[in-house]
Order: sequence, then C-alpha cells, then structure tokens
Amino acid sequence: MADEKKDKGAKAPKPSAPAAAKDKGGKKAKGDVKPRLAKHYDDNVRAALMKRFGYKSAMQAPRLVKIVLNMGVGDALADQKVMDAAMNELGQISGQRPSKRLAKKSISNFKLREGVAIGCAVTLRGARMWEFYDRLVNVAVPRIRDFRGLNSRSFDGRGNYTMGVQEHIIFPEINIEKIAKPRGMDITIVTTAKTDEEGRELLKLMNMPFRQR
Repeated sequence: MADEKKDKGAKAPKPSAPAAAKDKGGKKAKGDVKPRLAKHYDDNVRAALMKRFGYKSAMQAPRLVKIVLNMGVGDALADQKVMDAAMNELGQISGQRPSKRLAKKSISNFKLREGVAIGCAVTLRGARMWEFYDRLVNVAVPRIRDFRGLNSRSFDGRGNYTMGVQEHIIFPEINIEKIAKPRGMDITIVTTAKTDEEGRELLKLMNMPFRQR
C-alpha cells in the first residue's frame, strides 16, 4: 500500500533534450531552423568570397552583421498619433518593436525643440536580420515602381550599404488601405567587409538586385 502511494506521488521523468526540442509533430522547433539565406551564405557565399579574394581563413570572409531601418516622421510634431502609427508600421515591416529618434538640438525655423521625437528606427540581428533581408531582395525591392536595379555605388567606403525607399508600401506587411500615407525610409546593411569592393561582392552573391552598368 505504501509502495502504491509512493508511485502515485512520484513525478514523471523530464523529457530528454532532443525530445524537448521537438514539437508535437516530431519536427524541430521553429527557432532551431536556420533562415534560408543564412544557409545559402554558409553553403555557397563564403566559399565564393574566399576564392574571389584569396582569403586563407573562412573567418576573413565578409558577412552581414546587422540591418538598420530608419524612418523620418517630421509631421509627428503636429500630432503624436502620427508617430504611433509610424512605429506600428515599422514594427510590422521588421517584426521588432522600433525605438523613437529624438531631435538633438532645437531649430526655431522648423518649430523643432530638442528632445522631441522626429523619427523611429529598428536594428535587426540574427535570424530576424536574415529573414528581413530575404523579404527585402526577393519581395519588396522588385515591387518598386519602374524598378531597374539598385545603385551598386551606395557604399560608405567601409563595405556598408545604404538604400533609400520612397514608399514603405512595397513591403507586403503594409495594408495600403489602413495607412494615412506612404512613408520613406533608409535601410543600412552593415557588414564586416573592409572595402566597398568586398561588400559589393558579398551582397551580389546574396542576391541583391544591383543595376547593370
């Protein structure tokens, strides 16, 4: 009798690590799946960069570090609800909560006071960075009106690339019927490349649709 009570009160053994990492369907958890373009970089791009520039170590090959999205919201000076809407839309695009950007100094001609929110931004790293880059080059950029390719010279001299988007409605996450107006934004892709040539080759191999010269 005592043995039966002991058995009833005993705790069930914890699942092993491999079992815990799987869902009910027996598949790996979503967080364990490597983004498609991250796998493309590991399987193809790194080796191509090593061959192209003669790197002796795989660690020397340039790679993506982060992507920064920055949206100016100057009209928020008159109505704070505009800022809230812009932050919500940038959050839908990036999948991450943006932060406000504040004015660094007062400018009387523009009725701007120091510390007032005039924009919002978000920095993406890891899986979110790769997933956003995938949607950017394969879905959003081709939807740009009269698109003929991106400027391949918009580098900063250190292998980082910045592109401007005139209308954020190119992203499928934005429902044009539910926004007040299209907004522009800057997208900066930060890499470990030491030169623009290396950064350009990295993005080209990562399917960035550069304009043909």
